[in-house]
Amino acid sequence: MGSTGEYESQRRVPVPPSKPFLKSLQATLKETFFPDDPFRQFKNQPTSSKFLLGLQYFVPIIEWAPHYTFDFIKADLIAGITVASLAVPQGISYASLASIPPIIGLYSSFVPPLLYAMLGSSRDLAVGTVVVASLLISSMLGKEVSPTENPKQYVQLVFTATFFAGVFQASLGILRLGFIVDFLSHATIVGFMGGAATIVCFQQLKGILGLIHFTHETDLVSVMRSVFSQIHQWRWESAVLGCCFLFFLLLTRYFSKRKAAFFWINAMAPLTTVILGSLLVYLTHAEKHGVQVIGHLKKGLNPPSASDLAFGSSHLMAAIKTGIVIGIIGLAEGIAVGKTFAMFKNYHIDGNKEMIAFGMMNIAGSCTSCYLTAGPFSRTAVNFNAGSRSAVSNIVMATAVMFTLLFLTPLFHYTPLVVLSSIIIAAMLGLLDYEAAIHLWKIEKFDFFICLGAYLGVVLGSVEIGLIIAITVSLLRIILFVARPRTMVLGNIPNSGIYRSMDQYQMANSVPGILILQIDAPVFFANASYLRERISRWIYEEEDRLKSAGEASLHYVILDLSAVGSIDTSGISMLEELMKNVHRKGLQLLLANPQSEMMKKLDKSKLIDKIGQGWIFLTVEEAVSACNFMLHTCKAIHVAVDQNAEENKV
Repeated sequence: MGSTGEYESQRRVPVPPSKPFLKSLQATLKETFFPDDPFRQFKNQPTSSKFLLGLQYFVPIIEWAPHYTFDFIKADLIAGITVASLAVPQGISYASLASIPPIIGLYSSFVPPLLYAMLGSSRDLAVGTVVVASLLISSMLGKEVSPTENPKQYVQLVFTATFFAGVFQASLGILRLGFIVDFLSHATIVGFMGGAATIVCFQQLKGILGLIHFTHETDLVSVMRSVFSQIHQWRWESAVLGCCFLFFLLLTRYFSKRKAAFFWINAMAPLTTVILGSLLVYLTHAEKHGVQVIGHLKKGLNPPSASDLAFGSSHLMAAIKTGIVIGIIGLAEGIAVGKTFAMFKNYHIDGNKEMIAFGMMNIAGSCTSCYLTAGPFSRTAVNFNAGSRSAVSNIVMATAVMFTLLFLTPLFHYTPLVVLSSIIIAAMLGLLDYEAAIHLWKIEKFDFFICLGAYLGVVLGSVEIGLIIAITVSLLRIILFVARPRTMVLGNIPNSGIYRSMDQYQMANSVPGILILQIDAPVFFANASYLRERISRWIYEEEDRLKSAGEASLHYVILDLSAVGSIDTSGISMLEELMKNVHRKGLQLLLANPQSEMMKKLDKSKLIDKIGQGWIFLTVEEAVSACNFMLHTCKAIHVAVDQNAEENKV
C-alpha cells in the first residue's frame, strides 16, 4: 500500500525508556499492595518520629486521643449508652441464633469493642455480633457437633473458628491483601444477605411458636417441614406474645423512618421489649404455660477461654473453614458499613487497618469467651444517629455491657425466648433489600441474576451453597469479560476530528476505504485468540458490506489501542498474525495511540519494524488523515498514469 513517509504532519509515537526489571517489579508490587502509599508519612523523618508515627499507624488511638475534647465526651457518652441498649438484647438474641449460651453474646460486646476503639480507624463503627455470621456458625459447625448433645465441644469449636477468623482477617491486613474482599460484589452481598435474612426469619418460627424440637438444616423446605409437622405442638400464648412484640418493633421502625425525632424510640425498642416481656412473664408466670425463658445467666466478666481452643480436635478443619468464611463475611460487612458512614462525615478509613483491627479483636475475643464480632449495620446506624464523635462510644458501650455483666444478668432470667425471636425477625427484615434488587434489574441484568443466584442458593440449599454460587458466578463474569472483551467499529462525528462507536453515536459516519476498530481491554493469552478471530470477522463483514453497497473497496484497518493498558507475548503474537492476514488480503494495518507498555513490548519483539514506524500514530484522527492522504495520492497517480496511457495511444 506504499509508505506514509510523505505525510509530514505525523507525530511519532515514542518508545518509553526501559526500566530495570527489579525497579519495574517494585513499582508493580507497590501499586498492587500499597496503592495508598502508607509510607509517605515516614519520609525525611528522624528515627524517633518514625517510631511514633509507626505506633500511631498501628494503634490509631495514640494519634487522636491527645486531641479529644470534652464536647466529644458528651456526644460519645449518649451514643455509647444508646448502642448498649441495643447491644444487650441483640447479643443475647444472636448468640441463641448461633446455638451458643446467651451469656457469650454479652461477653462478645465487652472485650472486642475495647480492642477496636484502640486499633480501628472508623469514628462511627459500633462493634458487635453479626446475624449472618451467627447463622453461618450454627449451620456449618452444627453439622460437625450437635450444640444440644455436646454443648461444651460445640462452644470450643465456635471459639476456635473465631480464632482462625481473626488470624485470617489480620493476615489479610498485614499482607495488604484487602483487595480479595472486593471479589464479593455488591450484587453478591445483597443476594446473600437477603437469603440469610429469609432463612433466619423462618427459623425464628421455632421461638414464635414455642417449639422445642427443630431442624438443624437451614434450607427453606426443611425449616417449613419442621414447622408444619409439629402443628399439634404450637403454643398460642407464645405466638400471640411474639406477634405483639414484632408488631411493636416494626411500628417503632416505621415511625423512625417517617420522622427523625422518633429515632430514639426505635433505638430503645429492643431493650423495651426485653423489659416488658420479662415483666409480663414474671407477673403472669407465663413460663408455666409454655412460654420458654432464657433462664439463669452467670454474673461476672468474661472468663478466659484460650485453653478451650480445640487445636487438637478431629473437627479442626471444619473450624478453620468456618473461620475463613465468617471472617470474609465479617470483613465485607464491617468495611462496607465503615466506609459508608465515613462518607457521610467526609473522612477516610483504611481498609487494611480495619482488617488488622477486626483480626486482633477476634483473636483476643476467642481467648476471652467471645465469638465473631464485626461492625453490624444496625448498631452502627444507631451509633451514628445518636451523634457519636469518635471510637470512645465503643468504650462507653463496652462499659455499659460490663456493668450489665457484673450486676444485671439475673434480671434477664425471665426474658422470654419469643422476644429474642421477635428482635431477630425485626432486624432481618431490614436486610431484605428488595429495592436494591429492583435497582440491579433496571441497571444490569447480569448483576441481578448474580443476586438472585446467591439468594436462591441460600434459601433452597444452604448458606455455604449460596456463598459458593455467588462467588463462582462473580468470578465467571470476570473471566467472561476478560476472555471476551468488547471490540467496536468507530466512525467520524460530522464536522470534527472525533471518532466514536457507531453503535452509540448514530450520527457517526464510516470513512470510505478505512475500517477503524477499538479494542476495549488488555490483550493477553486469555483473549488473544478471540480478538484475532473477531477482528478478522469485522474485516470480512466490512468487505461484504462495501461490496453489497457498491462502495469503494477497503484499503486500511486502523486499531485504536487507547484502551489497551497492557499486552503479553500471546497478544504480540496475535498482532503479528493479524498483520500477516491483513497484508495477505492486500490491506494495510495501522495502530493508533498505543500505550507505553504496549510500545515497550512492540519494540522488544521487533514488531515495530515489521509493522513500520510510519504506520503507528498518536491519534485515530492522524491515522485517518494519513490513510486519506495515501488514498488521494494513489488516486492522483492512477489518474496521471491513465492520462499518460491515453496520450501515448493518441
